[in-house]
Amino acid sequence: MPHWISRGLSWLAAAVVGAVYGVAATIAHSFTWGPVPVGMILGAIACAALLIALRALTRDRWAALAAGLGMLALIFVISQRGPGGSVIVPNTPLGQIWTFLVGAIVLLVVAFPDLSKLRTTSARPETEPDRS
Repeated sequence: MPHWISRGLSWLAAAVVGAVYGVAATIAHSFTWGPVPVGMILGAIACAALLIALRALTRDRWAALAAGLGMLALIFVISQRGPGGSVIVPNTPLGQIWTFLVGAIVLLVVAFPDLSKLRTTSARPETEPDRS
């Protein structure tokens, strides 16, 4: 199988997994325990953990971007008014914060610089100058 096909399939799988995480976290985001938005906190942690794991394990920011786009796409889709008139993400401060929070997490994880090249550069022993 050519490299570009396997890479495309991995991006597709990442987008599907991101969509599933996005739906689950979006459904849970409105759960509060008193004034504490527990669902939003746990959903943000879960989405960030998925994106960080994809980025770290695949060493590919495009896989993390595919998962993030899957999350954002499904959040957008289920934020619309359904056929029965129900809305999962209402236009409340909590719903708006959730929408922008997921976008910010995706942006942060995808745009974070690749520090593995920094480690290989700093691990290389420096040569001592010639003192003759």
